[in-house]
Amino acid sequence: MVFRRLSRWAIALPVALALAGLSGCGSGEPAASTATTSASSSASADGGAKEVTVFAAASLTETFTELGKTFEAAHPGTTVRFNFGSSATLAQQITQGAPADVFAAASPATMKTVTDASLAGSPTTFVRNKLQIAVPQDNPAKVDELKDLTDTKVKVALCAEQVPCGAAAVKALDAAGLKVTPVTLEQDVKATLTKVELGEVDAALVYKTDVIAAAGKVQGITFPEADQAINDYPIATLTQAPAGDLAKQFMDLVLSPQGKDVLAKAGFEAA
Repeated sequence: MVFRRLSRWAIALPVALALAGLSGCGSGEPAASTATTSASSSASADGGAKEVTVFAAASLTETFTELGKTFEAAHPGTTVRFNFGSSATLAQQITQGAPADVFAAASPATMKTVTDASLAGSPTTFVRNKLQIAVPQDNPAKVDELKDLTDTKVKVALCAEQVPCGAAAVKALDAAGLKVTPVTLEQDVKATLTKVELGEVDAALVYKTDVIAAAGKVQGITFPEADQAINDYPIATLTQAPAGDLAKQFMDLVLSPQGKDVLAKAGFEAA
């Protein structure tokens, strides 16, 4: 700061006292101030934000990663950061204050956790997904249909019931009137499929899109009850998004014909 020479002595003493007061503050306060300033700078509505953070269901990993690259190419200098995982876990993270701009969930129920907390705008359903039975390429247990999973000799992996792929599996099995005892319950669909890829289980109920993404590692078996357990995928921008404009633009890409084409090629069904 530049002071006029005439007022130098009149101002020097208050400035010195103010600096002395700051030096007496706890060590945490300046750091908090710096963090706040940095957050405010990175969150400036139209000019400053150069990073958009997207929380998305694990089953969207491949498609959203591709769309993220497309978005970055169309917005030079902007970075898209993803947090992929169980929709239930992501919703919990958001309600606990995790900074995010966009949330794409694998079920309306997990999105509702966020909207009920007034942390997201009105969600839009952008795709649908349904289950397949995933088995290793050589299918050692000779699984052909859903009822084969009830054989206690067949090692089965399922998603935990509180996550969307697990809730869908429960619906499908209930529709078929079947009881399956899994050897493992996983926290997201990718972890469930990995059990098949590694040969640790004979079969798993996962999304059709994940079977397609793992082409060459597993094979998928369709079953009629899957039609009664289809999951709708909603997407929304978060009300406290640090990069609000970029969030809306990323959501627009997902909903655009280009975005729908990427998702359709991956095996997702139109909403």
